[in-house]
Amino acid sequence: RGPALTARAAPPQVKIIKKPSGSKVKLLQTEVDILKKVKHPSCVECYDVFDSDDKLYLVMELCEGGELFDRIVDKGHFTEADAQRTCVKLFDAINYLHSIGIAHRDLKPENLLMTSKNADAEIKITDFGLGKFFDAQSEVMKTPCGTPGYIAPEVLHMKGYGRECDVWSFGVIVYILLCGFPPFYGDNDAQMFKKIKAGQYKFLAPYWDPISDDAKDVRRRRPAAAPPRPPPPPHRRASPRRTSLWRSCSW
Repeated sequence: RGPALTARAAPPQVKIIKKPSGSKVKLLQTEVDILKKVKHPSCVECYDVFDSDDKLYLVMELCEGGELFDRIVDKGHFTEADAQRTCVKLFDAINYLHSIGIAHRDLKPENLLMTSKNADAEIKITDFGLGKFFDAQSEVMKTPCGTPGYIAPEVLHMKGYGRECDVWSFGVIVYILLCGFPPFYGDNDAQMFKKIKAGQYKFLAPYWDPISDDAKDVRRRRPAAAPPRPPPPPHRRASPRRTSLWRSCSW
């Protein structure tokens, strides 16, 4: 176990978690199980887990670049080219998670880490505290969870939802990367949730004037929330003849 860690280019970090009680025990166990299963270059890796009487020690991949949120604050917004490169990798990671039966359920810039402070740093999905395993029999989820501003409308309707909640959050992240502010806002959560349920947002000038239609289409495009496992319509499938990287973000 030791040699596997020392062979890596970057030193690991140790995340220490005090063991919870009650219903939170199951949530923590699910998070640990997800971390053990996930192996993708755009997801933070968990190398090992050590258990004591009152604490869990997670040996994790070290990401020294901070949160994507802080990177957006520092830059104001990303160029379309930089956003495109970042989002294609994030898109691939979300597709991977869904392919192995995992929904993150709390995707947002604060839960995306950068590997370094450099401009070309890689992005990594982290914090699976609200993550959930699903399969063909248990894909419809019931628990309302997530972060206001990134929550999908079907979660707010509280009639069951699927993995597509992550796709909605991805679209919100794309929007924020390109202009520096969120698509949904209000004086309080109730006002914001009303806009989310209605899908009410705008590409405001002058911020969106230089942005390509392909980038705007990523925000508009996602599979229907129901029924589970919707087949993507033909026009949403990536085509080898399409040259824009945005076109590859088809669910």
